[in-house]
Amino acid sequence: MIKKRLIPCLDVRDGRTVKGIQFEGLRDAGDPVALAARYAREGADELVFLDITATNQRRQPLTELVREVARVLDIPFTVGGGISSVADVEALLLSGADKVSINSAALARPAFVSELARRFGSQCVVVAVDARFVDHQWQVMTRAGTTATGWEAVAWCREAANLGAGELLLTSMSHDGTKAGFALDITRAVSDAVPVPVIASGGAGQASDFTAVFQSGGADAALAASIFHFNETSLPSLKSYLHQAGIPVRL
Repeated sequence: MIKKRLIPCLDVRDGRTVKGIQFEGLRDAGDPVALAARYAREGADELVFLDITATNQRRQPLTELVREVARVLDIPFTVGGGISSVADVEALLLSGADKVSINSAALARPAFVSELARRFGSQCVVVAVDARFVDHQWQVMTRAGTTATGWEAVAWCREAANLGAGELLLTSMSHDGTKAGFALDITRAVSDAVPVPVIASGGAGQASDFTAVFQSGGADAALAASIFHFNETSLPSLKSYLHQAGIPVRL
C-alpha cells in the first residue's frame, strides 16, 4: 500500500522562515536550515521550500540558501518561487533540489510545464495551485495569491496534469493559516479528477485534520507549516496518531 506523506513547508522571506494567515500577517518562524535539519531528523517524508517573494520581486530563487538547506537533508526536497526558465530549474537542481514547484510561470505559459517535464521528467515537476473560494467556486490565483486568473481550480489542475506535471500542490488560500482543517471538498474534487498525486495544503490545525484529508479528501500527501514550526505537534507523534487511525504512513 502506498504510504501517505507528511511534508513540512518552509515559506522563506529575506532568508527567514515565516508564516501568516491567508498569505498575510507574516511572522518569523525561525532559521530555514535549522528547521530543515530538525524535520529530516524527526521523520518528515519530504520538505518543501517556497521563496514567497521571488515572483513579485521578479528575481531568481535564493540558490545559495537552497544549497545550505539541501546539505542537511536526506529526504526529497522541492523548491519553488520565482522559477520562470529552464535555467532556473537547472540551477536549483544543481543546488540540491530534487523537484521544483512552479505556479505563476505555469499559468502565464502552460507550455512551460511540458518543457520541464520533457527536459527533467514529470517526477521533477510540481505545479502549485493557489485556490480561493469566491462567488461559489474555487478560483485559481497567481503572483503569490494576489491576482485572479480566471481558471476554475479543478479545470486548471486537470490541465496541468495533462501538460506533464508529476504532482499537484493544492493550497486553499481560504484555509491557509486558519487551523480550521483542510479544504476537503476541493481536495477530493481534484484528487478524483487527476491521475497524479495531490498534496493538500492550507488549514492544518490538529492531528484529526490529517486523517480527514487522507480519508475524505483523497490526498496523497499533506503539507503543513505553523503546527510544526511552533511546536503545536511533532512529526513522530502525528505519524503515530495516523498509524493508529489506520492511515498508512512511514514510521
